[in-house]
Amino acid sequence: MTNAVFPRTLPVPRPLRPWISRVGLLDVEAAARGPYVHLPDADTRLILRVAANGHRSALVVGPRVRASYHEGKPLSSCVELRLTPGTARPLLGLPAAELVGRSLPLEAVPGAAARGLAHELRWLEPQEAVARLTAELPDRLAAVADGGRTGLVRAGVAALSVRSGRTPGTVRDTARELAVSERQLRNLFTEGVGLSPKHYARIDRVRAVVSHATEVSWAELAAVTGYYDQSHMSSDFRALMGVPPRSYFTGRLPAAAPCQAVRRH
Repeated sequence: MTNAVFPRTLPVPRPLRPWISRVGLLDVEAAARGPYVHLPDADTRLILRVAANGHRSALVVGPRVRASYHEGKPLSSCVELRLTPGTARPLLGLPAAELVGRSLPLEAVPGAAARGLAHELRWLEPQEAVARLTAELPDRLAAVADGGRTGLVRAGVAALSVRSGRTPGTVRDTARELAVSERQLRNLFTEGVGLSPKHYARIDRVRAVVSHATEVSWAELAAVTGYYDQSHMSSDFRALMGVPPRSYFTGRLPAAAPCQAVRRH
């Protein structure tokens, strides 16, 4: 079975929690394994890594709309910081929509904000960079973020996400709950997440299927993740993952390609 997640997480420092949802750590031992699956992912991520030869790099990885499969690539260390919805523009100076499907060196992202951040992080160890960001980012981001728009997009993300004890809402119901039109909701998601609300919901459901497939029956899993039925779940899973659910969970996967960028983010 492929490894689809960073195997360890670090506590997110309290000052970073409005801006960073998760800090993942890839260990040396885990980095030597493969192949790896890159799940569909609605988050924008900042990746800080040190290669086996000592080369340091910081990358920005945008939302990934479909899964891909890659061979392993040894790394010395790698830290992933997942940005909360609405953080891309204040942190990097551009909307999340411009990063969809892309993996860029941080210094190559247009604008002074990204270049300044790349300069700050360039020579730091990945975990040292987390401490630097904790000290400097919160005040900087709070000064430039649009709190009203950020609050709306985060509320929309929460409403459309699979959560324990409830099924996710529809796009129409979510727009009504937030007192915005469906068009306004799409605009908020395009800037703050990079995807339409519908595509965000599809990715979130498929990731929930991957996470909980061994816990309940297929039919129950389809119901709790918001699908009309098991057939619709299987169809959506295949569209985003490239294989049907049963093939994925029994290891019958597409051929892994050489990994050219970040191994798993």
